[in-house]
Amino acid sequence: MTWIIIALAVVCVLGILLFVRHQYRLKERAYLMQEAIRNRDFTFHLSTRGLFFGERAMQQTLNQLGETIHQQVVQKEVESWERLTRVLTHEVMNATAPISSISQSLLPRPDVQGTPLEDGIRAICTTSRHLSDFVVNYRKMSELEKPTLAQVSLLSILDDLRRAYPDLAWQVQVPADATVCADAGMLRQVLMNLIKNALEAESHTIACWVAPSAHPLPSPTLTLYVGNDGRPIPAEDRASLFVPFFTTKRTGHGIGLSLSRRMMIQQGGMLDLCDQPLNGWHVVFSLQLVPLCPSSIIH
Repeated sequence: MTWIIIALAVVCVLGILLFVRHQYRLKERAYLMQEAIRNRDFTFHLSTRGLFFGERAMQQTLNQLGETIHQQVVQKEVESWERLTRVLTHEVMNATAPISSISQSLLPRPDVQGTPLEDGIRAICTTSRHLSDFVVNYRKMSELEKPTLAQVSLLSILDDLRRAYPDLAWQVQVPADATVCADAGMLRQVLMNLIKNALEAESHTIACWVAPSAHPLPSPTLTLYVGNDGRPIPAEDRASLFVPFFTTKRTGHGIGLSLSRRMMIQQGGMLDLCDQPLNGWHVVFSLQLVPLCPSSIIH
């Protein structure tokens, strides 16, 4: 009888210790999620191993909720940048148009030609014209047409890009039957922008592979990873990578990646830079794509 009581006591003590340990783990999870949100990292994904079925369902929901919040925040940021850019381009055009016109009209004057004023006025005219051309080109690029969605073969698009960039070494691990709901032209342009950036970073190899999304909200998605072996992106530049006009290149305009993300959002997807290199590649981008088009748009 005494041994039974001792055994029951030991079991109770172990049960209490395990319960307390479990609660501390839950507390640690709550702290990690709180810190992630405080640092505006909504892509957290904590493991559900070791959780009871109710806690597992709650953790899965929180993981998915974090991804949904991330997508909504990114979309709102893109919309804010679009509104700001429209205002800025309008104001820049209003300011540079008369400068370019007046300086151009002054150059042919006899009292300007051959004088020290000519070089200065010509520099003003050239600079204002280049600025106007840049604003016009960005306005054309930013006024995206509504995407025409259809079932698109990923491998077919990647084969086209491989033929367009034959000097690159390609490692493609995409099933032949992998299709996504996308605008073929927009998706091809996004991938071309990533490849051009890789080339400018002195990359020699491009890797593409697919995986089911770990965060299937608001609908199931397929993730296409695009990696390269070019120069790594400095940590201080990663947060600003998709900000319009931000660039680390001497001749860059900072449009390509921000425009690519807009294209992906318009197709119901997302473009992100992976937090850590995957499979040994220096830089890896992830493209979240919708696998199936709604029946209403399938022709």
